[in-house]
Amino acid sequence: MKYGHPLHRSLLGLALAGMLGLAFAADHDDISQLLREGKLAEAQTRVDRLLAAKPRDPQLRLYKGVIQRETGRTNEALATFGKLSEDHPELPEPYNNLAVIYASQGQYDKARVVLEKALRTHPSYATAHDNLADVYARLASQAYSKALQLEGTTPSPARLAMIRDLAPAGGAPRSVTLAAAPATPPATPPATPPPPPPVVKPPAPPAPAVAAVPSPASTPAPARPAPPPVVAPTDGVREVEQAVRAWAQAWSDRDMNRYLGAYDAAFETPGRQGRSAWEQDRRARILSKSRITVQLMDLQITVQGQRAVAKFRQDYKADSLAVLSRKTLELARTGNRWLIVKESSGG
Repeated sequence: MKYGHPLHRSLLGLALAGMLGLAFAADHDDISQLLREGKLAEAQTRVDRLLAAKPRDPQLRLYKGVIQRETGRTNEALATFGKLSEDHPELPEPYNNLAVIYASQGQYDKARVVLEKALRTHPSYATAHDNLADVYARLASQAYSKALQLEGTTPSPARLAMIRDLAPAGGAPRSVTLAAAPATPPATPPATPPPPPPVVKPPAPPAPAVAAVPSPASTPAPARPAPPPVVAPTDGVREVEQAVRAWAQAWSDRDMNRYLGAYDAAFETPGRQGRSAWEQDRRARILSKSRITVQLMDLQITVQGQRAVAKFRQDYKADSLAVLSRKTLELARTGNRWLIVKESSGG
């Protein structure tokens, strides 16, 4: 069939472009699945073929770097992720993956720098937050070892998480704003009290008066309004607190069934990570530790209908790692349980 008219050619071009876009999206999903299954050679073949047609596609280049890293071609992976971060400085994933390689080589300062770049592009990226916490712990451990002159000890390399998939296009990262501390009023030097007056009869009706500061032994301090009565938490707040503390305890106990069971089926996993991949990553991270303690401080809970928000400071300790951070959990009531639907650090 011939399309001589320019309009026909334009419509045909748009149709072909749409079909190609759908085909590339399907290819991306297939490659991601191959990587999860460890079929690196097959994934490499698909990536090379697609890159020949779209050499600047950032997702394909990210896959290329991941495959290079997983097959031991570390220097090639460094070059791939480095060039990708130069071409797309707005993407956090290449920075994160550079940090994974630097940390595996013991170059924790370099890892810290690129992870901080990743968080500047996407402040709420949970994987980068976790990796940066590990890097800070390694840096602190190195400084401690040097201070004690423990030259004979060689710490094991940090286990950081590689990111395979780019975050969804158009999903602007939420900026995280820490609540400012209340301003402290300037200190006022205490006034020198005058000598106590002679006997003062308390007036029958209280009347405002400007007087010198009385001696504690002479005139009682003016009565202050009684503090507001303490309001008992509602059943909803109590239930949410129990759910959040049970989640922290399951994490401390490394009880993966209870820990993962605290998350709703609609939980927003970081990036484009699938639920099964996220659970596998959490199992690897938690069970690799010999000891974990998670303590919650300054827990604040608000409940609105079937939704709740819990904000707190989290004191996390695992083996030689110790991290104090702010965390926010968003929960939804499902049946008679409160389950986590969103988790973010720094909020």
